[in-house]
Amino acid sequence: MGELTNSRSNKIFQTVVGILFVLISMIAIVPILRVFSMSISSKGAILSGKVTVFPAEFTLDAYKKAFTNSNFTGSFVYTILLTLGFTALAMFMTTVAAYPLSKKNLKGAGVIMTLFVLTMYLDPGTIPTFLNIKSFGMIDTIWALLIPGCLSAYNLIIMRSFFLSIDQSLYEAAYIDGCSELKALTMIALPLSTPVIATLSLFYAVSRWNGVTDNLYYINTSSLYTVQMQLKQMIDSIKISALEGTTTALVADNIKSASIVISMTPMLIAYPFIQKYFTKGIMLGAVKG
Repeated sequence: MGELTNSRSNKIFQTVVGILFVLISMIAIVPILRVFSMSISSKGAILSGKVTVFPAEFTLDAYKKAFTNSNFTGSFVYTILLTLGFTALAMFMTTVAAYPLSKKNLKGAGVIMTLFVLTMYLDPGTIPTFLNIKSFGMIDTIWALLIPGCLSAYNLIIMRSFFLSIDQSLYEAAYIDGCSELKALTMIALPLSTPVIATLSLFYAVSRWNGVTDNLYYINTSSLYTVQMQLKQMIDSIKISALEGTTTALVADNIKSASIVISMTPMLIAYPFIQKYFTKGIMLGAVKG
């Protein structure tokens, strides 16, 4: 009788959780569907209020406007390459910092870790950061988009914690076999760290792909503008045209929606390939006996 009661309670719980999950998913996806619908709907349909979560009077004029921009296509490819390079550099920096700090016999590890954590709370501000980057001669260079944000203290803590969770007997067995620390990192720690590497890589990639403030502060050459910066400039120019009466704010909203869809597409494509690693129990069974 107790098992029957537990079974019913479990079914009720799963049903309630399922309903809540569906409701939350719908709340999250409705704004995205509306933006997408506006991007492929005609100006007349938007003006008459026909566009809700479904498009009306299908048209790709907004996307044509975005892709016919002379600088947009080049910036799109450039931003993809920049994001890949930034992610690789950031993961390298995070790994080589987190692995030594996960070793209990490292002298001064506590002090070094404290300094990393302090950077999360003591932000120097925009002007000191700008002057620092300028003193290194990185203004108006690609390095201004790569170096300043290539190491996140938060991500460092996550990776260090993951390295600490690896069973020490694996390292001890490797040391007995004559492995150096570099081999232990490449042959033991990294192969077991696929979930955290995939997760942090996504964090870094998203931050670089969506970044626009560093373009505003440090970059003057249009060839170094990322796609987000190009889209911002395009939307700003449409707003100015709307104020001058050469176009309407409605057209600006239409192209704005198309710009949002274009900018989030690469991350939406990449996410399904990485998501499977988020909860994968790769450490399960790594140590036996």
